[in-house]
Amino acid sequence: MCIFCQIVEGSIPSEKVYEDDNLLAILDIAQTTKGHTLVLPKKHSNNFLEMDEKEYMNLMNKVQVLSKRIIKNLNAKGCNILINTNKEAGQTVMHSHVHIIPRYDENDSINISFKENKYDLNEILEKINED
Repeated sequence: MCIFCQIVEGSIPSEKVYEDDNLLAILDIAQTTKGHTLVLPKKHSNNFLEMDEKEYMNLMNKVQVLSKRIIKNLNAKGCNILINTNKEAGQTVMHSHVHIIPRYDENDSINISFKENKYDLNEILEKINED
């Protein structure tokens, strides 16, 4: 049983931000920034690509509601909404979850950067749109 399933069933303690029949939101034990929250479905799936549309939409609706509350109540200036999908993308717990990472200023202890690469955009478009 994965660690998030154990948290959902209550055998591992957590700091609950929100809970309903389908979702659980908890404070991440490795608070990247103050208020770093994980929102996870109670039903196990390895990542969001395995979730059905209704479950995914319910998850993302709650992520939006919680993000607004976290920003307002913790006086954050914004937040990053992060979903890592598979080990190669940084997913360390193979249970669907979304990170809400409040941002306070450019000196927060998280750094997300984008580096430009030169690719043939037409070739990429053709691959993406293949059946």
